[in-house]
Amino acid sequence: MEIIHQKMIKTPLGDMVACAVDRGICLLEFTDRKNIEKQFKALSKTLNAEIVEKEHFHFKQLENELKEYFEGNRNHFEVPLYTTGTEFQEKVWQLLREIPMGEMRTYKQQSEFLENPKAIRAVGTANGINKIAILIPCHRVIGSNGELVGYAGGIWRKQKLLELEKAILF
Repeated sequence: MEIIHQKMIKTPLGDMVACAVDRGICLLEFTDRKNIEKQFKALSKTLNAEIVEKEHFHFKQLENELKEYFEGNRNHFEVPLYTTGTEFQEKVWQLLREIPMGEMRTYKQQSEFLENPKAIRAVGTANGINKIAILIPCHRVIGSNGELVGYAGGIWRKQKLLELEKAILF
């Protein structure tokens, strides 16, 4: 059976758990995220692999990039990512990665970028099951009324990430 490597990473916003395979980081979540066990089970099932607490060569780069990000010295990530979703989810996650740091978009805008303006809820659902927090920046998507909504890591973290990113740029 394949192995998914797992490691705990401390950040200024709380402990995170990272998972990696040779193709890239496949999970990065805050440890207190709702349904994190469900995320682990889904990842394990999708990759037909066992999750094991073990070092991996991607973790060093991930930790360095996260450290630089939280210090305000990094505005994009280069560590390889390996996502596992449907074709639609993959499109949504790619679109998230294209939102420039310091900017926010609404779920409606995201659905329009996908040329599927009625898919607002589907975009929200895909955002919600994104397994790679921060690196695939679902925290940059807000409600149509401008409110911070829908962040599994907690709305307070979403606010902090957005503040940090604004500070990095200005």
